[in-house]
Amino acid sequence: MTVRPIRLFGDPVLKAPAAPVDGIDEGVRALVQDLLDTVELPGRAGVAAPQIGVGTRAFSYNIDGDIGYVLNPVLVEVRGEPELMGEGCLSVPGLWHETPRHPYAKVVGIDLDGNEVVIEGEGLMAQALQHETDHLDGKLYLDRLPPETRRVAMRQVRESDWF
Repeated sequence: MTVRPIRLFGDPVLKAPAAPVDGIDEGVRALVQDLLDTVELPGRAGVAAPQIGVGTRAFSYNIDGDIGYVLNPVLVEVRGEPELMGEGCLSVPGLWHETPRHPYAKVVGIDLDGNEVVIEGEGLMAQALQHETDHLDGKLYLDRLPPETRRVAMRQVRESDWF
């Protein structure tokens, strides 16, 4: 079991778009196991590969005891008007802000056998799918905040003891 340390805001890997998985090898299998081990800790809804320092399009999720992963995920559908939802991020510890997210989301990708994986849901699952695919595109939830809220959040980041 390898629980990997989480990269924090300011680390360049968090702002770079992740590269697609080109082939399934032992490195990709180890990455998936590390993502699963890392997301299993209490209070974690998802972990994207860039958050553990790997610029690859992969993430794990842990929603209401449903734990899984997806490689090369693409957010193919969102439904409903964005709603403000309380959101935080392991890469921005200690902050929690109302973030606009669609109430439904659907992601399509592949598993370690190359089979298509479809993950969809509402509520926390929809929020996690949007949050984790944002990570793979080099975005943090702070980038989604309304301007005034973002100013407050960035001040909180600058004043945090981890920054």
